[in-house]
Amino acid sequence: MKKERELEIIELIRKEVKPALGCTEPMAVSLAVARSCEALRAAGDCFQRLDVEVSANILKNGMGVGIPGTGMIGLHIASALAAVCGKSEYKLEVLKDLNEEAIARAKKIVDEGKVKIRLADTPVKLYIRASAVGGQHTAVTVVRDDHDSIVSVELDGHDLLHERAEAGIRRNGTGSLRPEGGQASALQESAGKTTLDYRLSVKEIVEFAREAEYENIAFILDSVKLNKALSEEGLRKNYGLRVGKTIAEKDGRDIFGDSVLTHAMAVTAAASDARMAGCTLPAMSNSGSGNQGITVTMPVIAVAEKMGVSEEKLARALVLSHLIAIHIKGYLGKLSALCGCVIASTGSSCGIVYLNDGSYEQICAAIKNMIGNITGMVCDGAKVGCALKVASGVSSSLQAAMLAMKDICISSNDGIIEDDIEKTIANLGHIGSVGMQNTDKMILDIMVDKK
Repeated sequence: MKKERELEIIELIRKEVKPALGCTEPMAVSLAVARSCEALRAAGDCFQRLDVEVSANILKNGMGVGIPGTGMIGLHIASALAAVCGKSEYKLEVLKDLNEEAIARAKKIVDEGKVKIRLADTPVKLYIRASAVGGQHTAVTVVRDDHDSIVSVELDGHDLLHERAEAGIRRNGTGSLRPEGGQASALQESAGKTTLDYRLSVKEIVEFAREAEYENIAFILDSVKLNKALSEEGLRKNYGLRVGKTIAEKDGRDIFGDSVLTHAMAVTAAASDARMAGCTLPAMSNSGSGNQGITVTMPVIAVAEKMGVSEEKLARALVLSHLIAIHIKGYLGKLSALCGCVIASTGSSCGIVYLNDGSYEQICAAIKNMIGNITGMVCDGAKVGCALKVASGVSSSLQAAMLAMKDICISSNDGIIEDDIEKTIANLGHIGSVGMQNTDKMILDIMVDKK
C-alpha cells in the first residue's frame, strides 16, 4: 500500500473514531448550543432563551436517552447544560465540565421554559440549528452531516465562521475553508484539497490492517482504555436495564454458560447500559456513535483477552473492526432506520476472525453471514434498551465469525447476499438509506405521539 494512501486511511480513523461523552445526538445539540452561547458572550450578551431545530433522526435519538450526570433525558436538558457549562472546544465531550451547580442551573432554565425544541423542515438526516437569543443579539450555529461538524456560526446574521477562516487564510496563506471540528491534514494542506477521497473496499481494509506500521496505528488502543472503563462501570453499578450485569452474574452464567460468548455479551452490553443511562465516562465512538464504538471494540477486546494475544495483534484487529464499520456506514449514512449497533457488530465479527488468523475470504464470509442475519433490525431511537440490541449484535458477531472460520458462508442465493462483497454491503446500505425511509418516519410518528 502506498504511504500516502496509508496516511489517508489513518486520518479517516482519527476522524471517525473519537471520544464522546453521552449519546452523540444530544451531545451534537449541546455542541451547537454551546457555540451559539459562546458567540453571544463574545458580543457582551447573555442568552434569554434557546430555540433549537433538529432533523427527525436527531429528535428520534435524543428523546429518550440519559444525559450524563443529570438523571434526566432528552434534548431540553442537554441544551440548557450547554448554555451553562458547555465548551465547543471539547467537541463531543462538550459537557466535560459538568458539575452539580451547572445541573441545578440547567434544570431551572428548563423549568422556566427557556428552551424550545422543534422539528426542522429538512431532508438532511443529521441537522441541528441552535439559536441563542440574548437581550441585544442573536447567535445561530448549524451542525450538519457529522455530529461535531459546525458548518455555520452567525451573530445577528453576520457569518462569524467564514470571516474567521478568511482571516486565517490572509494570515497564513492556506487555501481552504472548512467547518469547525474538521481537521485539515498535512496531506490536504500540501495537495490543496478541501476533502479527501476515502472510498474503501474490504480488500484494502484487510491489507491496511495487516501491513500498516504498528506505531502508526497503536493509538487505536485508546479505545480499549475508554470502552473498558465504561464496561467496568456498567458491571459494577445498576445502570439502565442492567443487561450486561445480569448476563455476567451467576444467574446469567447458569443460563448462558461461562463461555467467551457470555463474557463478550456481558462486557459489551454493560458499557452500553452505563452510557445510555447517563454515565459521565466517555466512550470511544465510531462514525459518530458511542454505542457503535462500544460494539465495534468490546467483543474484540473480550475475545483477545481470552486468547491472550499481543497488543499489536489486538490493535490490528481493532483497526479492521473500526474500518469495516466505517465502510458500511459510508453506504448507510450517519443516521438511518437500521440499528447502527448491530451493523457495527459486523466490524467486530471481522476483528474476531482476524484474531483467529482468518483469511480475507473468511473475513468476507463473516460480513455476509452478519448481513444475512441482522439486516432489518430497526432503530427506534437511542435509549437504555439499546443495550439489548447490543447484546444481540455481539451474539450474532461471534456466531458469524465461528461459521466463517469453518469456511461456512451464507449463499448468494439467499436474500440480499451477492458473490461480490462490495455489492452485498451496497445492498444493505440501499435498504437502510432508501428502502426504509417510510419505516423511519413511522417510528418517529409513533414516538412523538407517545409524548
